[in-house]
Amino acid sequence: MKSLEIKRSVTNKRAVLLLGIVLLLFAILLGRIIYIQSTQEIDGQNLRALGEERWTKTEVIEGVRGTIFDRTGSPVAQEVNSYTVYAVLDQNYQSYVVDAEETASLLAPHININEQDLARAFTNAQSQGKFQIELGAGARHLTYEQVTNIRELELDGIYFREESRRYYPKQTYASHVIGFTERNTGEARMGLELIFDEIMKADDGSISYQRDRKGFPLLNPNESITAAKNGHDIYLTLDSNIQTALEQVMTQVEEQYSPEKMIAIVADPKTGEILGMSNRPSFNPNHYEQITNYLNYAVSDRYEPGSTMKMFTVAAAIEEGVYNGQEQYQSGTIEVADRRIGDHNEARGWGSISFDEGFYRSSNVAMAKLVLEKLGSEKLYEYLTKFGFDQKTGIDLPNEADSLLAKSGRVDAATTAFGQGSAVTPIQQIQAATAIANGGKMMKPYIIDRIIEPNQNTVVQKNEPEVVGEPISKETADQVKDLLEGVVTNSAGTGHPYYLEGFDVIGKTGTAQINNPNARGYIQGHGENIFSFLGMAPKEDPRVIVYVAVDRPKIGLDESGAAPTSMIFNTIMKHSLQYLNISPTVDEIVEETETGFKTENYVGQSTSAVKESIEEEGIDLTILGDGSEIVAQQPLANKGMLEGERLFLRTDSETVSMPDLTGWSNRDVRRFAQVMGLNPTFFGRGYVQTQSIEPGTLIEKGEYIVVELAPYTENREPVEEEVEQTGE
Repeated sequence: MKSLEIKRSVTNKRAVLLLGIVLLLFAILLGRIIYIQSTQEIDGQNLRALGEERWTKTEVIEGVRGTIFDRTGSPVAQEVNSYTVYAVLDQNYQSYVVDAEETASLLAPHININEQDLARAFTNAQSQGKFQIELGAGARHLTYEQVTNIRELELDGIYFREESRRYYPKQTYASHVIGFTERNTGEARMGLELIFDEIMKADDGSISYQRDRKGFPLLNPNESITAAKNGHDIYLTLDSNIQTALEQVMTQVEEQYSPEKMIAIVADPKTGEILGMSNRPSFNPNHYEQITNYLNYAVSDRYEPGSTMKMFTVAAAIEEGVYNGQEQYQSGTIEVADRRIGDHNEARGWGSISFDEGFYRSSNVAMAKLVLEKLGSEKLYEYLTKFGFDQKTGIDLPNEADSLLAKSGRVDAATTAFGQGSAVTPIQQIQAATAIANGGKMMKPYIIDRIIEPNQNTVVQKNEPEVVGEPISKETADQVKDLLEGVVTNSAGTGHPYYLEGFDVIGKTGTAQINNPNARGYIQGHGENIFSFLGMAPKEDPRVIVYVAVDRPKIGLDESGAAPTSMIFNTIMKHSLQYLNISPTVDEIVEETETGFKTENYVGQSTSAVKESIEEEGIDLTILGDGSEIVAQQPLANKGMLEGERLFLRTDSETVSMPDLTGWSNRDVRRFAQVMGLNPTFFGRGYVQTQSIEPGTLIEKGEYIVVELAPYTENREPVEEEVEQTGE
């Protein structure tokens, strides 16, 4: 009995102890629960956050990098969807590559990879137990059309991943202006893409929602949306109609003449807007791995400009009242501080000529005398400063270069006056030329029209035309334009290749020498120059300025540097004027009809009487045959004639001798052929060089004649090393 009581006592104690332990554990657990409930943490981990993370899905809403547009709103750089192709090889997946060789055979041509290499990659990956593999560079950044073509193959195990990439739809279009980013837009590398990278970048947004354990959104998902912010859009002043034509002719010249480099700028002189800008070598920003030239020569390169600088020297002299165009001087050479400066025709010159003729002929001696004997060195540099040649233009493009004006003495002043010794940039020449085109007002060049914040569709920056100086008066500008017209139309002018029939083009040629990197002096040899032309049109109210420079083209011994340069200039100037609905031909004919010479109906009249009356008018008359009566004419009656055109009169003689057509224009030959009933065939452009029917040969109606045209050329000999001279 007593032992039973002892046993019960022990049992009670154990029960009490066990109860105490249970109660203690319960208290601890309860305390823990209360603690967790109040703090919502376990081991420093927030339970609410863990729950939300487990049951809440967050997805990124990607923003779009800003688009670059031309002036009409056509995109030239934009973000587009692209696709990457990859292959699944795991046999446990719903679709995998079953036949490696067949898949490789069908897929390889679409992703620019060798068929055997692709099949080997499939086989190796399967043997290594890989789930999936990427298929190389050719399988990335594919277009929708490319992906559609691959999908139509219905290949097992081939999948597509959608991504965004930077795309340049116009290929080489103004590539040095626009620049490029890496394809995934991760890093901007060049041009406008680089300098406006911060404002063009997008800020990604996000969307968060709650889901069930199967991943489906709950009925009350408590969505949280942070909107993405797209990058700013940029609108350029570039005109795609003009820029595309410029790119095409630049490529044509590059293929034909293989120059070291080329530069072309098209601008509106009234506003300073850049309508076109191109360089060669160029590149396609969609394939930026192939780029060889990172420099935008139009703004980042400085060099001795050559004789295009002469228009600004003469402008300064006219403005200062020291220019007398009819004054005579001795061309050929001039001594300056024990150095001989010579004209570009082997320093022979043209005898005693006027300063006007010296300008037409691009005489270095004329410019040196003008500065040293009349204008003065200090005034020259003062005007060069007024024309903006001592500082950057401030155009909204990266890496604009400084000029380098030589100011060490009289020789520097003399050579700078005709474009040698000092170095300037192409864009500086464009800016300075706007003063001549724009009645003395110099316009700052710019290429950004406006910048748009697309999320609110607000304009955050708008460029307006800005007058940055008035270096000369309107009267001086008009007089300079008269001189520039003579360069193109006067018989002594060096700008004949830039004459555009029906358009009043004016401008100045330039043939700049290039410093020899391996020795003192300049590079010598035929074509070893920078050939340029700075021109504008129409003369009375210029709407377009074009600067073209071609560096060391591979020209034949019978060609001048004007051949490739004029090919670019004439093409783009004519295209631009026509595109801008500028048709001077009609206006000129109307003006000539009203105020100048107008043809009559000469058919049936006496040859001698007509000849006498027309010669009094100073018209270039060509009488065909020795008959006594006129039977046909070109132009027809009541037509206004432009200066330099020929009037053709055919007489009633039985025979007509073939005239010498050398130097005739295309239009003159066509009129001659029409009045004689001939069938002409033309090769080339410019002025007649050869003709298939020898002069003096008797010709009959219906005959065929072949004429070869070529730009005006001027025979030159190599420059003598001891005479300082530059080109036209």
